[in-house]
Parts: sequence; structure tokens; C-alpha cells
Amino acid sequence: MNYVPTLKEKYRSEMVEALKKEFSYDNVMQVPRLTKIVLSQGIGAATADKKLVDHAIDEMSRITGQKALATFSRKDISNFKLRKGMPIGAKVTLRGEKMYEFLERLIWTTLPRIRDFNGMKKTGFDGRGNYTMGITEQIIYPEIDIDKVSKITGMDVTFVTTADTDKEAKALLQQFGFPFKK
Repeated sequence: MNYVPTLKEKYRSEMVEALKKEFSYDNVMQVPRLTKIVLSQGIGAATADKKLVDHAIDEMSRITGQKALATFSRKDISNFKLRKGMPIGAKVTLRGEKMYEFLERLIWTTLPRIRDFNGMKKTGFDGRGNYTMGITEQIIYPEIDIDKVSKITGMDVTFVTTADTDKEAKALLQQFGFPFKK
């Protein structure tokens, strides 16, 4: 028997019916679901020090359990000393089992480690059912060893859903256990 993440099982067994009743969907396939989680990190100082991107890739790979990719600039910007094709960040796209495992770790272990945490802002929705939150320090993740961090950087975490509206997406994320501000 294969391992099934707890939140994936919870979605199948409880959340689908609860959301179906709440929004009075006719079909189970209309119920919104989480399709992917994208972690991205822009490193402004990478124009001066190329190793910062390598450190970011290593840290994001540790956090997610999946190999991170470098992101490259698309055009030249002389004011920022930026050339086309220079590495300026890192990103990871999680789907399937790894997505649910990361979501469990985020909700149950990572978010409670944030100092003075009052909940997540409700303003992170984009109007199409996706939610983006910013994390100011990567050291809140238990996978990161604080002694080996060269520079404290932040990252964006985007939750992509099949919901049509922000209200449906918020209801889905609340069912997963997201601690939104009251």
C-alpha cells in the first residue's frame, strides 16, 4: 500500500462534499482543487555574486524535496547592471504528492514558527482563484540550517487552484487549514 498525504486524503473524503454543499455544485468535477504550488525567489544581489543563486537553488531544493531551477533575466537593464541571460533567481513548481507533502509541512510546522504570526493576509488573491503569499525569511523552514545560511532572503509561494473566484479559492484554502486573519 502506497503512502497518501493526509491533506490529499482529507480533500477526497471530506472537503469535496463540504465545498459541493457550500457552493451548491451539481457535479463533483466543479469543486475547486489545488493544481500546483510555485515557490519563487528573486535575488537582486545576484548580479554581483553568482554564488547566491546556487545557494538559493540548494535551499529551495532542501525545502521542497525537488530540484530547483535557476531563473534568468529576459532583457538588459543597465541601471541594475543586468545583462540578458544572467541568473537572477530560483523557482520550483510542485504538483501531485510532493505538493500535498509541502502543504502539510507549511501549514503544520513552518507557519507556526513565524514570530508574531497573526494569520495570512486575505489580500493575496489575484481575482482568478490563485493565492500568493510572501515569506520574508527562508530560515522559518525546519529543513534550513541557520548556521549555513549565507544571506537571509525571502520568497513568494503561489497556490494555483481551479477555482473561478477568490471566494471559492479562499473556501478551499480554509478547508485545507490555512490560518487567514480574522
